[in-house]
Amino acid sequence: MKITEIVLTPVAFRDPPLLNSAGVHEPWALRTIVEVHTDEGISGLGETYGDIAHIERLRQVVPSLIGLDAFALGPMHQRVAAALHGVTGFDTHGLTGKFSAPGTVDRVYSPFEVACLDIQGKAVGRPVVDLLGGAVRTEIPYSAYLFYKWAGHPSAKLGDEEPDQWGAALDPAGVVAQAKQLIDQYGFKSIKLKGGVFAPDQEVEAIKALREAFPGTPLRLDPNAAWHPETGIKVARELDGIVEYLEDPSPEIEGMAEVARSAPMPLATNMCVVSFEHLAPAVEQDAVQVILSDHHYWGGLTRSAKLAAICETFGIGLSMHSNSHLGISLAAMTHLAAATPNLTYACDTHYPWNAADDVVVPGVLSFKDGSLTVPSGPGLGVELDRDVLARLAENYRTCGIVKRDDTGYMQKFNPEYEKRRPRW
Repeated sequence: MKITEIVLTPVAFRDPPLLNSAGVHEPWALRTIVEVHTDEGISGLGETYGDIAHIERLRQVVPSLIGLDAFALGPMHQRVAAALHGVTGFDTHGLTGKFSAPGTVDRVYSPFEVACLDIQGKAVGRPVVDLLGGAVRTEIPYSAYLFYKWAGHPSAKLGDEEPDQWGAALDPAGVVAQAKQLIDQYGFKSIKLKGGVFAPDQEVEAIKALREAFPGTPLRLDPNAAWHPETGIKVARELDGIVEYLEDPSPEIEGMAEVARSAPMPLATNMCVVSFEHLAPAVEQDAVQVILSDHHYWGGLTRSAKLAAICETFGIGLSMHSNSHLGISLAAMTHLAAATPNLTYACDTHYPWNAADDVVVPGVLSFKDGSLTVPSGPGLGVELDRDVLARLAENYRTCGIVKRDDTGYMQKFNPEYEKRRPRW
């Protein structure tokens, strides 16, 4: 089953003004849809980042994959690495941590691997979860992913924004209202708040307001490394018994290890451990107790299964990270979570913020009580909506954004803003 063609389609879709420690989301989020075609008429889908540097790397490796057997995932990874040999300028891509050359290879390889697993599943008439060892669970819980946010995107200056469907969330009351909206619509059974926006005391107050509004619901706080270790320790002690884990309170493995020595709850990360080379020093320093896996940068689904085995060996818990994404990504996450026994925390997802522009045919990915049922069709179990894909591709061509820049967008409305980690 030889690969005959690979089509890369950059897309842009509407994104609300979600605040974080780097700034604020721009009006358009970027992704790339990957289609792999074979000589047997079976095609597969993948989804990945849409930043221009990443797209250029995808394009660079495509010629080396033509003619390869769609089942030859090991040789595919080798070919991606060879095609990228000597490439420099590795970026951090948003908030996902520092990447070396091996990490970049995994990022580029991932969507092609997912597309080939989609092909393999279609070829044998089985869902991708079966290719990963079979489902240990069929309902995958996701968390309500809360953000501080403006009422809408400003047209010229802060204060002139037209409210979107979500409205503003700039204080504990707004955060609680947002949580109620998401839970009422999707039924989520756990809650995560993206922090690092306001002073730590204000964000602690918001978490305590969520605890009061949703007693018994697991809570998480993620300031994206916005705190000095001493601040992280102080906050961890204040939230003892309130959050199930504290995510990335401080920068780097060393900072996380310092907080972990005093924190009464587990520390989680998707920033300081984002590649296999980071695992040894993190384990040595006991810096993190939960890793938020993400197949988009751990090298796809099969390499994420290897990560899960390593975490099991060292007693590290597993959750799952999300970025602004669409349904191909969500379907792949769901298959992976279903096949990973030690992924015991509800997964993150931005999907409710972006679902209106999904490129997959609706109906398969539908939340019930905060969970998704693993798609039962062959492969990933989703198919492209060609009309929506064309519309989002046109958005990409006209939106004027080619690289995510939360800090630059914030500076349009607050010129004195600067990205600092740690800030407090």
